[in-house]
Amino acid sequence: MRKKTGRYGEQLSKKYLIDQGYFILDSNYRTKLGEVDLIVQRNDIVVFVEVKTRNTMTFGLPREAVHYKKQTTLIRLAEQYIQYKKIKNMGFRFDVIEVQWNNNKGQYEVNHIENAF
Repeated sequence: MRKKTGRYGEQLSKKYLIDQGYFILDSNYRTKLGEVDLIVQRNDIVVFVEVKTRNTMTFGLPREAVHYKKQTTLIRLAEQYIQYKKIKNMGFRFDVIEVQWNNNKGQYEVNHIENAF
């Protein structure tokens, strides 16, 4: 169930980002270090996006799951991606997108946190 919820949150996040004028460069970019959910670009900025989806607040806000260790991993993955793709003359940042899903009402809310860390 968690994977299904997470995939749905990533789909909603992609749609949201495209609607905001971002271009999707990569989804679920994975190396031996870990995974970046979305890598997007708008103008001259490449954004590494961690998507956290929750359907309950039992474990706190979705953004709270992007702790120091996860941030460190994302930074290392971004460095690898930039070198591998030979990206130059671009800015970079790390965003978090929270998707809060209410199963009872069939509604969701997307909260895009730019420059999250």
